Amino acid sequence: MQVRPLPGHGPGDAYPRALRWRRRRYRLAARRPLSRRSPCSTDGEEKLVRPCKFVRITSALAVAALVVGATSGCGSKSSNTLKVGDIVPLTGDLAPFGPSGEKAARLAVNQANAALKQDGIKLTVKLENADEQTNSAASVSAARKLISEGATCIAGAWASSDTIPVSQSVTSRERIPQISPASTSALISTLNNGYIFRTSPSDKLQGKTLAGYVDKAIGGVRGKLISIAGRNDAYGQGFVARLKEVLTELGAKVQGPLLYDPAAASYDSEAAKIVANNPAAFIIIDFPKTYAKVGPALLRTGAFSPAKLFISDGLAVSKIAGSGMVPASLNGAHGTNPSSPPGGTLALSAAAERAFNTLYTSSPGPPRETFDVQNFDAVTLCILAAVAAKSNSGPAIAKEIIPVSGSPGTKYTWQQEAAMFAAAHAGQKVNYEGVSGPIDMASNGDPTGATYAIYTYTNGKLVVLRKVFATAG
Repeated sequence: MQVRPLPGHGPGDAYPRALRWRRRRYRLAARRPLSRRSPCSTDGEEKLVRPCKFVRITSALAVAALVVGATSGCGSKSSNTLKVGDIVPLTGDLAPFGPSGEKAARLAVNQANAALKQDGIKLTVKLENADEQTNSAASVSAARKLISEGATCIAGAWASSDTIPVSQSVTSRERIPQISPASTSALISTLNNGYIFRTSPSDKLQGKTLAGYVDKAIGGVRGKLISIAGRNDAYGQGFVARLKEVLTELGAKVQGPLLYDPAAASYDSEAAKIVANNPAAFIIIDFPKTYAKVGPALLRTGAFSPAKLFISDGLAVSKIAGSGMVPASLNGAHGTNPSSPPGGTLALSAAAERAFNTLYTSSPGPPRETFDVQNFDAVTLCILAAVAAKSNSGPAIAKEIIPVSGSPGTKYTWQQEAAMFAAAHAGQKVNYEGVSGPIDMASNGDPTGATYAIYTYTNGKLVVLRKVFATAG
């Protein structure tokens, strides 16, 4: 037996006539995609548009509100906010470099927010820092923490042995782009998962550059004994292998490479092996905290002279004092480290670096160190890619990082950020010329060229002798 409701008491009559169409619309919303007018995304992608508007719902619409909540929410992140995570080494082996990198990241965000405001682009960038401790487990934890707090693009980590596990265990799985400013291991080139990028070049480039400099500095390596040693991690392993390859091609006799444990209590036995047979040159690939123990061990052998020592970016601190390293183990040594362009055909980036130096030195905080400009560039690329994608979602940002890092496109530096962001937001092709130089990432996220400084230590301070530009291949 069917009981018919009395007129005015049917299910639909519980709502005022003016609101019935809304109730029907909400019921249908559960069966069809959101309209194109909705700023919310059903695929997890947050568009850079006005935030969803919420209206007061009366008690008469309570049931309908439950239906709407299931179909039209914008998620927990504001579509007008981009959170960039910055993983920096504030403690551990690379601690001398961390504070300047953190400061550079903050400057990048401040400059970007000012440019976005000038353009009228409704996007605010927030930066969250985390200490990687120059430790892989701590770096993984830092990445997870930043992502849980809403970061959808990460600058870092710095040590290659930290960047690789972060990429494999966290960022690639969470589909969050990761741009390392300082990890140079050639192993990173092989990850190629669509979410790992870097603004510092592979050690394939630096290894060739350093070996070439050793060849010139000692009047040719052919037939001479070159002793190679380094820390036994992703950074040291790849670097010494590349050095051996290039030096062997140049005709050198290679002793080693000797790989040592970065966590060892002492290095006397390793030091004896490094200086054995009176090599024409020593090449040591290390970080400050470890070399603070390796250096004194070398001096104790009585057969070591820093004038015959060649090093790389891992030991390139602005001054030895405060790094924990012993000046007597470094004064007179020569090395290479990624730098900014000297000018000439790279004049655009050179001008950007000079302006950056003025900005940096006029701002409170620590002095400049190696890789500060690379971290500035990494954070800037996160922001530029988000603007180009008109989205703050990880996958959307990742798709734009390589395109905005190089050709084709109009070249811009950070000094023209307002114009660069406006062009990218309008769908035009842009080519960010970094403070560190042209980045021009290859398909695997590696820069295709880099400027290196040839430096020496004099009276405890790093002195740049000249700069060279190297390209892949």
